[in-house]
Amino acid sequence: MKIVVDYNKCSGLGLCEATAPDYFEVQDDGSLTLLREEGDEADRAILEEAVVSCPTEALRLEG
Repeated sequence: MKIVVDYNKCSGLGLCEATAPDYFEVQDDGSLTLLREEGDEADRAILEEAVVSCPTEALRLEG
């Protein structure tokens, strides 16, 4: 599945990083770095949790 970030909506709060640190990293300046663009099926549950926990709705999964 593909991980999609709307960087215009992202405010860098880091809830996604706390949930799925292998995929997301918030930099010192508050910007988000997507560490992996493709999610493993075994990680679907944590990625879905990261999407749901995003207060700005900046994340979504495709596929």
